[in-house]
Amino acid sequence: MSAMHFAPELLLAAQDVRVAFFDVDGVLTDGGVYFSAEGETLKRFSILDGYGLQLLRRAGIEPVVITGRDSQPLRVRLEALGVTHARYGVSDKRPAAEALLAQLGLGWAQAAAIGDDLPVLRRAGFSAAPANAHAEVRAAVRHVTAARGGEGAAREFCDLLLLAGGHYQRLLDAAEGAAS
Repeated sequence: MSAMHFAPELLLAAQDVRVAFFDVDGVLTDGGVYFSAEGETLKRFSILDGYGLQLLRRAGIEPVVITGRDSQPLRVRLEALGVTHARYGVSDKRPAAEALLAQLGLGWAQAAAIGDDLPVLRRAGFSAAPANAHAEVRAAVRHVTAARGGEGAAREFCDLLLLAGGHYQRLLDAAEGAAS
């Protein structure tokens, strides 16, 4: 039995998700950009969020990242998580999402998205935004996470999808068995 509770209508709406789109800035990070003295861009990523993306992959839900920025730290992080579908430096994310859906043989009804890109959020079968997203974005999505971007929002989104798809308990049991 899970300690997490989501409204039944949310779980029902997300039960057929097979691909999950993630924005980076404001979802996988806190939205801040840090610069070193040498001008290098630095980003902070949550380990809990990253583990959520790995759990999605294990459950057969493909995590996809489409981001307006490109940086070596981001590429290193996504590679470490095993994210194989990522698009960097994309300003118009809807066409990129549509191309990836076609590549995966999926439709918008099987897609979930978390971020602040309204064209993607409005098309996805299930949409979410972090607690600290802009008010217009929060008003347009089906679920607003309790957690802020870069501080567990992505993990909450992943857990919701895993619960909705009936995968969460199996993954939890497998993790407990591996720890024994």
